[in-house]
Amino acid sequence: MSTLTVYRLGRVEYGDGLTLMERFADARRQGLIGDSLLLLEHPPVLTLGRGAKRENIVASDERLAAEGVEIFETNRGGDVTYHGPGQVVGYPIFLLPKERQDVRRYVRDVERCVIQTLAEYGLHAGTIPKWPGVWLGEEGAPDARKVAAIGIHISRWLTTHGFALNVNTHLPHFQLIVPCGIREAGVTSMQRELGHPVSVPDVEEALARHFCAIFECERRTAAIPTRTVSISLVRGQGPGARVLLVRRIPERGGFWQTLTGRVEPGESPEQAAARELEEETGLRLPVRALDYRHSFALGELLPPLLVEETAFAARCPEEQQVRLSTEHDAYEWVEASTALERLEYRGLREGVKRALALPE
Repeated sequence: MSTLTVYRLGRVEYGDGLTLMERFADARRQGLIGDSLLLLEHPPVLTLGRGAKRENIVASDERLAAEGVEIFETNRGGDVTYHGPGQVVGYPIFLLPKERQDVRRYVRDVERCVIQTLAEYGLHAGTIPKWPGVWLGEEGAPDARKVAAIGIHISRWLTTHGFALNVNTHLPHFQLIVPCGIREAGVTSMQRELGHPVSVPDVEEALARHFCAIFECERRTAAIPTRTVSISLVRGQGPGARVLLVRRIPERGGFWQTLTGRVEPGESPEQAAARELEEETGLRLPVRALDYRHSFALGELLPPLLVEETAFAARCPEEQQVRLSTEHDAYEWVEASTALERLEYRGLREGVKRALALPE
């Protein structure tokens, strides 16, 4: 029996998710890992498949910016779809064996995993032949509504992309688009259908069980990710606020970033953030959690090295002076716009935004 390792990653920025997916696919192609199922949640984002029509994004660029919604083009099949908090996104990274090398069968099997998961909650879903995805209601019925989108990519029988199941999704965001190019039917979520919020971890566990059963795999335990912290150090308030950026020495990449570091054994993320702040700047300051934790792949290693990072902020009085550690060779206090332009990684930019929004 083949094996399936299930990764439950929590929030993943969409660009980081594409990188994760590609790294897992490369590792699977090279035989470094077995089949994997990545279960995660994206921030608000619109994705365009290979067959997407730009006019199916009906919101203006200004509205998308105001709603904090990004746009990405992808190599999956399908039209325009939405990802956001409260939605379980699944990326099955499978190298299909010879007896399963049938695109239609693979799509049907992914649909079956979602349909059987919904059945555990008393929701009787199915498919509508002329439209992709998993649906509640019958074809031609006025109340037909999509509960899960399906969009896959297969190259040499290696699968990427996958499905998005609306659990507690913010449904008004679907009004930004014509979902999957279908104007004749609506979109729903498990929360709307059941009348109450649904545990996302429980839905993920059900999905994992059904993928193992339908694809006839033995489940393996995923490796524990490396835990890290980021700290946005802010001076001042309002439009005049400035953010500390530090530059890594050339041997460590030579790029600008906020403060980061690993959580050591026995530490909480908050303890690690306070320690890293002192070690990298010489400052002893209280740190504040930003309610932002996300996962990504570190570097270009294969198999991917998974990192789970928790974001913190600290405020630095004007009279306090920074003393750099040997990991960095320069620092600057910069305006918010400059910080967001210089920071390469979306997760660090999000940390800065949240830090600047904190009350004094």
